[in-house]
Amino acid sequence: MSQTLKQAIAGWDGKSSEDIDTIYSGFELDASLVDDLLLCLEDQTLQSGATWLLKRHLVGKGVRSHKAFSPQKISAGQILCVYKQLPQLKHWSARLHLLQTMDVLPIALAVKDTVEHFLRRCLADDNKFVRAWAYSGFHLLQQQYPEYKAEVDGFFALAMQDEAASVKARIRNILKRK
Repeated sequence: MSQTLKQAIAGWDGKSSEDIDTIYSGFELDASLVDDLLLCLEDQTLQSGATWLLKRHLVGKGVRSHKAFSPQKISAGQILCVYKQLPQLKHWSARLHLLQTMDVLPIALAVKDTVEHFLRRCLADDNKFVRAWAYSGFHLLQQQYPEYKAEVDGFFALAMQDEAASVKARIRNILKRK
């Protein structure tokens, strides 16, 4: 009897990248992979593993590259479902994984407010990596919705004075790409 994706994620220790990559290898060709991962996001105990697998599916392994993304990997409806799950993400790593995939997930008007609230919450997160990637998320939001530009510029200016060095480094990288 083969193991389901849900069972595989539930059996993962939450730490081993090698084990999560093995899980991905076992399910990457399943046509229902994204839908199954979206269902797993509804279970708080599976969110970290499900978001790690979704990130792996969308942006590949290792160095992040837009070239690794293929629009056939996720539909517009599935993207909406991902963004609608943002308020339910409980673990910092699940928030981080989805923040790290935002550059390949366009923000539809229907979920713009949900994404904005999520990003604001992430700017106040205890985890500095979540905060750093929240700034990236706001940068992406303002690229698609220019009405956020002045506010995002203000966020960046304040962060460059008050944030941890790693967060400042992320912001500098964002500003280089502008």
